[in-house]
Amino acid sequence: MNLYVPILVLAVLAAGFAVFSVAIAPFTGPKRWNRAKLDAYECGVEPTPQPPGGGRFPLKYMITAMLFIVFDIEIIFLYPWAVAFDALGVFGLVEMVLFIVTVLVAYAYVWRRRGLDWD
Repeated sequence: MNLYVPILVLAVLAAGFAVFSVAIAPFTGPKRWNRAKLDAYECGVEPTPQPPGGGRFPLKYMITAMLFIVFDIEIIFLYPWAVAFDALGVFGLVEMVLFIVTVLVAYAYVWRRRGLDWD
């Protein structure tokens, strides 16, 4: 149980910081609203008009987000493998090679289908 105490302390600190940040936000900061601050911000470009009820986002945004999540999860699986590499031996190496090959096949598929092109 002593091994989990630092993780629990970190989780309590993170939750406390999150609750504190959300609770204190309405009471801090300037409250001078104007039209420019209430407009949507689009990376310095003048916002485009939206139809009533909001507009539709291009599917490219969602595909890019899903690809980011897939490759981010791959990295998450690589860290514990790297820590336990000596204990896993050849079996762990073969399993990780198969995992990386599977992800690279998915990457090649997305690249071939032009899923990484922003145009």
